[in-house]
Parts: sequence; structure tokens; C-alpha cells
Amino acid sequence: MYAGHIGGKMKKIVTIIGARPQFIKAAAVSRVIRRSYNEVLIHTGQHYDKNMSDNFLDELEIPYPDYHLNVGSGNPAKQTAHMMERIEEVLIKEKPDAVLVYGDTNSTLAGALAAVKIYIPIIHIEAGLRSFSKSMPEEINRVLTDHISTLLFCPTDAAVKNLQREGILKGVHKTGDVMCDTVMHYIHNMSSKKAEVFQHLEPLYTKATDLLDQWYLATIHRAENTDTINKLRIILDALESAESRVIFSVHPRIKEYVDILNEENQYKNICFVKPMGYKDMLFLTNNAVKVVTDSGGLQKESYIMKTPCVTIRNQTEWIETLEGNFNILAEVDKEDILNKLKIKPNIEKYTQYYGNGNAAEQICELIAKDV
Repeated sequence: MYAGHIGGKMKKIVTIIGARPQFIKAAAVSRVIRRSYNEVLIHTGQHYDKNMSDNFLDELEIPYPDYHLNVGSGNPAKQTAHMMERIEEVLIKEKPDAVLVYGDTNSTLAGALAAVKIYIPIIHIEAGLRSFSKSMPEEINRVLTDHISTLLFCPTDAAVKNLQREGILKGVHKTGDVMCDTVMHYIHNMSSKKAEVFQHLEPLYTKATDLLDQWYLATIHRAENTDTINKLRIILDALESAESRVIFSVHPRIKEYVDILNEENQYKNICFVKPMGYKDMLFLTNNAVKVVTDSGGLQKESYIMKTPCVTIRNQTEWIETLEGNFNILAEVDKEDILNKLKIKPNIEKYTQYYGNGNAAEQICELIAKDV
């Protein structure tokens, strides 16, 4: 039992989530933290698509949010401001002992800013990550959140060193990665078979691809790759020429572009599907020939499962994954993407950087000492 009580009264922690990667992390932490704390869960609604939100929460057995803010989409400043206003109202009402945020989304920054303005301690899980590119909105979010947090839980040694370089020394702990906890929990208990997973796939245009012996798994959603339709066209043209069939999970923010580009179903090598459940996504990642993505979370999940990954970005916050070519950065260029897909990883250089699946336990023990 962690020390989450004062005078017989259970302490209260408000946890803020809003996007699919945060649900994965909360699945690991909430089941542990609720043993000793009264956790109040706020869902900002940053991801509002049912397949990326409510269904996901159900599948991961995350308690239904106490507050659903339904913020939805919008330009970054407006969205963040709206979240801050709504979150502050909840914090004033609930009077928590701390606010817990995950990662680097607008929900993360909004929750941290709302808390610090009314002097509530902030717990940041997945602290210290840096891509060193301020052109990425996520980089701004994570840097600002780190500098106003009280407890900073870092997944890797590199993350700790990043904070040290910025003069953040107090309250910093290396704990391993809570996403690794969730991956290991479900991968060890996975009973899904390929036929079941393929039955779950919801195709956007044509019948879901027949059972394949091998496939690439692709997801693309970041602004730098989707701010113009031409960039997405280059990526899709590369995948159309890939050596294996491609299962492409279409994020809601790019569906309009994909509809235009595939209006005559000209992409025969790519099976476009709606966002899928976590367990199905885990199965497809674990058994893929390679993953092609710009998602920070999927890069890391691929690495944990030893599935090679090509990341269509100029930099990554998960620098450890680049060792041994398990993750390779590619430009938005057809030939570069295809060339990177051909590179094989060096299995002898694989190191499990993200812990052994007990990060949530460590985090809750450390929270008990300070909250």
C-alpha cells in the first residue's frame, strides 16, 4: 500500500488525458494509482473520433472519465485555451493534491498551465524527451510542461540528461516507460489470431485485404507531413511501390486528403482502414515486416516489439531507437522512403531501453513520497 492517505482520508490526483497515446499510458498507471489514491479522470476530447477515444478507453479498461470536456478540434491556441479554461473549472471544484499529465499534446500543456496558475503540483509522465526542433508543436508542449512540473518521470537515461542540460534537477526520476508496461501486459495475454484481426478491420473504400502472409503497417498524421496534399501524395506513392502490401490506418485529420487522392481507388497496394483498436494494432505491429509512421508512440511500440520502423520525420525524440537501424528516419521523398524500407536492422545491437514493464509501480511509489 502506497502512502496515499492523510488522517484516514485518501489523497486526490486529477489525471488529464485527451489523445490516444495518453490512453495507452493511463491504462498502465491508473490501475496502479487507484489502489491508494482517489483519481479523478479528465478527458479533454482532443481525440473525439469514437474509434480513437471511447472505444479505446473501453478496450483498455480505463475507468470512464469523471469529466469529458468535449473540446474537439481547432487551431492550437484556441484549442489549448479552451482546454485550460475548462480544466481550471474542474481543478477549482475538485481541489486535488496534484495534477498528472502525460507526454506532449495540447492536453498536456493545457493541464499543466491550468494547474500551475492555481499552485497545484504537476506530475509529468514521459518527461525529458527532446527532438530539438521547435518547429514541432509537441516539442514546445513538452519543454514548457517540464519546466513547470514538480515531479518528472523520465523513461530513459537520455531524457534525464536532457533535463540536466536545461537545469532541471529536482524531482527528476528515471522509471522506465509506462507504454512499455501496457505493451508487455497485452502482448503476453494476446489471444488474437490473424483471421480475427482482419475481420475487425474496417476498410474505407474497398473490401479489407485478404489474409496476408506479410504486410507493412502505416500511419501518418503529423502536421509537417499533412499540411499539404502533395506531401501525403508522395508518401502514398512510395507505399504503393513497396515490396509488401500496406495496411494504412487513416487518422481522421487526413481522411479528407486520402479521399481525394484515392477517389478512383488507384492505390492497389494499400488497404486504407479506419483507426483500429489497441489490441488489433498491437498484433499488426508485432507481426508486420516494417512499420511506416510519424507517430512517436508507434515508433516506440515497434521498437519494444523488435519490429523495424521507418519514421517519416527529420528527427525523433526516441533517439535510442535509431541504434542498429531498428528505426530509420526518412524524408518526404519517394526514393528515400523506398530505400530506407530496404535497410535491415542489426539484431545484435538491440537493447531494451524502456524498462521491464514495471514503470507504473515505480512511479506510484515515488509519488507516495512527495504527494
